[in-house]
Amino acid sequence: MTAQDQIKETVTSNDVVLFMKGTKSMPQCGFSSRVAGVLNFMGVDFNDVNVLADEEIRQGIKDFSDWPTIPQLYVKGEFVGGCDIITEMTLSGELDTLFAENGVTFDQAAADKIREANA
Repeated sequence: MTAQDQIKETVTSNDVVLFMKGTKSMPQCGFSSRVAGVLNFMGVDFNDVNVLADEEIRQGIKDFSDWPTIPQLYVKGEFVGGCDIITEMTLSGELDTLFAENGVTFDQAAADKIREANA
């Protein structure tokens, strides 16, 4: 299976996937830590893919999405964005809407607390 096939399989068979440096419990960079932290705090069940463990996946995800940086968040097979976009979407409430529209369970009170803390 090629890296592209593996990536496609991963994003289509999981509701929420974060391609990141490290894991959701042990992020290896600040940007990955921020996005994983938001998802963890909001109680989102997501699959983490450590791009540091496989160079083909690390480059492959950039080619797959045509997006140059890691982390990358996918919801229901669709690329959502990287750290800056996820941060903006979290603070604006767009991430809540995206999750709700796609049937992804999350803690609304936690999402509201993030916005309150960053107001």
